[in-house]
Amino acid sequence: MRILLCLHLLLLSSFLLAQNATLRGNVYDEETGNPIGFASISLVNNPGQGAITDVNGFFSIANLAPGKYQINISYLGYESASFERELSAGNITYQRFLLKPTAIELEGVDISGRRSQARSQVQISKLTVSPKQIRSLPSTGGESDVAQYLTVLPGVVSSGDQGGQLYIRGGSPVQNKMLLDGMIIYNPFHSIGLFSVFETETIRNMDVYTGGYNAEYGGRISAVVDIKTREGNRKRLSGLVSASPFQAKALIEGPIKPLKNENGGSISFMFTGKHSLIDRTSPSLYSYAVDSNYYSFAQKDTSLSVAKSLPFRYTDLYGKVSFNADNGSKLDVFGFNFTDQFNFAGLAKLDWSSTGGGGNFTLIPTNSNVVLNGVVGFSNYNIALLEKDGGPRQSGITTYNANLNFTYYGDHNQLNYGFEFVGLNTDFRFRNLVGLTFAQEDFTSELAGYAKFRQELKNLVLEPGFRVHYYASQSRMSLEPRFGLKYNATPFLRFKAAGGIYAQNLVSTVNDLDVVNFFVGFLAGPEESLFKPNTREPVDHRLQKAWHAVTGVELDLGKYLEFNVEPYWKQFTQLININRNKLNAQDPNYVTETGEAYGIDFTLRYSKGNVYCWGTYSYAKVNRNDGIQEYPPIFDRRHNINLLSTYRFGGQKQWEASARWNIGSGFPFTQTRGFYQDNPYGQLLQTNVLTGNFPLGILLTDEINGGRLSWFHRLDASLKYTAKFSRFAALELTASVTNVYNRENVFYVDRITNRRVNQLPVLPSLAAAVRF
Repeated sequence: MRILLCLHLLLLSSFLLAQNATLRGNVYDEETGNPIGFASISLVNNPGQGAITDVNGFFSIANLAPGKYQINISYLGYESASFERELSAGNITYQRFLLKPTAIELEGVDISGRRSQARSQVQISKLTVSPKQIRSLPSTGGESDVAQYLTVLPGVVSSGDQGGQLYIRGGSPVQNKMLLDGMIIYNPFHSIGLFSVFETETIRNMDVYTGGYNAEYGGRISAVVDIKTREGNRKRLSGLVSASPFQAKALIEGPIKPLKNENGGSISFMFTGKHSLIDRTSPSLYSYAVDSNYYSFAQKDTSLSVAKSLPFRYTDLYGKVSFNADNGSKLDVFGFNFTDQFNFAGLAKLDWSSTGGGGNFTLIPTNSNVVLNGVVGFSNYNIALLEKDGGPRQSGITTYNANLNFTYYGDHNQLNYGFEFVGLNTDFRFRNLVGLTFAQEDFTSELAGYAKFRQELKNLVLEPGFRVHYYASQSRMSLEPRFGLKYNATPFLRFKAAGGIYAQNLVSTVNDLDVVNFFVGFLAGPEESLFKPNTREPVDHRLQKAWHAVTGVELDLGKYLEFNVEPYWKQFTQLININRNKLNAQDPNYVTETGEAYGIDFTLRYSKGNVYCWGTYSYAKVNRNDGIQEYPPIFDRRHNINLLSTYRFGGQKQWEASARWNIGSGFPFTQTRGFYQDNPYGQLLQTNVLTGNFPLGILLTDEINGGRLSWFHRLDASLKYTAKFSRFAALELTASVTNVYNRENVFYVDRITNRRVNQLPVLPSLAAAVRF
């Protein structure tokens, strides 16, 4: 009822303001036709009103007095432009604006626009990442990638270079929602954890919500990574071809119906693909890395083939066709196919594939302040692991999701509301160490509705929200209030806070106790009886749930330096895992536990001219409670520091030098108490118990993860040279070194042989890319 009342009041206010005017429009790049997100829109004769464009280059300014306006538009790397428009009473005026790129970077404009957005939006625990920022990172193989950049962000921890997963502010990977153009994506990181399925060159922007996100997102209890790809070039045919020792990739894009500067619609396409080369180049270039990583433990077993290369292979394909109307409305149709293979002969073979497609649209009516957008898509993820024992380990999940969202642009306020449908089809089969097989085939659906309202009240920004999420298989309605606020104490000092309740009905096969696990499968939440940790007391519900609370301070230390600090707390009131210790068919398939994560993130950012510096420090403490004891999970990195610096130089800024240094405290592990001979009692008649030697079994201490590995630290560096042949054609050469001083960072220790296994050693490489 309250939501309906708010809608009624907003409609009434629209009627009362009918004699006023509204200005809306899109800002595009004049050369490519691509939208320019986060451009600054200001009205010379009405300085109190303006806007910042969204990721689609769209803006809307309501409640303007009729008359003639001078409109100034500016953004970093583009010539500022000024336009004059006549606005009439009761009408909505739409205008397309095109900005011309310039070689002179307007650093002050970029900072001004970013800070204007910071004052008008809550933006707590949210980091918006551009392709330019991703490319500035010195990446392995000279190939910039989302997987490597995410680990630079505060509160984000990676468990390793190989088979690594991302843990965000105390949440495990299954608790992070990964979106690609609105589609739900599963396991988007390849077995070699340095690369993701996302192609940097196609990304328009990436929003990372590390906690406290509002009501438009649901179905996960820790974090959201929302990646949106751009449209293809609307003016000309262009592309890229690149190669390095790790992978080769290509991109082609262009207009089917070109965009005209004056008016009219357009149609464009974009297609990209990349394929790994590391399995073929590593025997000659990185043979020392093969010998020092964890595959070489097989050398102790003469029945196994010794690895000759880094056994990773992957292929990623993505395509998109975009239809754009002359009033800003648009339709995108896209599809993808991602595959990954890890093959160590004689030991294990893993294959996974992810396919899907769909479309999203934006509808901008000519006579309403409500803008409509939506997504319809499906994705199918399948993974199979074949090990020496031949036991079945396979998982598949097919997801259908549809979103319908409405945005009302008012006077210093904005209302977002909408609906979401998700259908899940899961097929899982797994045999544990004692030979018991666990299987699940299930179909379930979820239906959600949400509303979020943002109101600017002078120096205060309020953003209450509410989400109602129904889980069909659980016959459970989850009511999830959310809230955010920001107080602009001064033009350079801002306070902020956010929080809410979150739920999900998805369970992962990966356990928080796993050190390395390439098999990443998914199940729908259990429909059987569950009990509170280590009791026979039934739980109140069968969902995983969490509470978030985040506060923060933003401080502008001069024109070019920004400081941000965010303390946070996450209470995981119920977590659900597969019962790995099931010994007989009567034992439950699932067990529950609780958890808690809290900490504080500090961020310092400096940007001026040719210099960009980024520094973060995170203190975090994460624990889980299984009803027997409280313990830290394996990703509990207490201290984590990231320092990133980029400097461009040369007469035409053709050189770019980058360096990144990361240091973090050691991960926890369960210590070894002793060993015993694992006597196969079922073969006593064929075994001499007096002289026979049996495999060693391991006795672990009762305290889970009571020990700590040594500290991790690593320096990566790169040097890029760009040779321009024409305005659009260029050659990029990138020399990079991962782990410059060859730090031996421990991955794990073989308990029986006491042999230390390290992560990847120093990896120099040279990459080349041709743009046209």
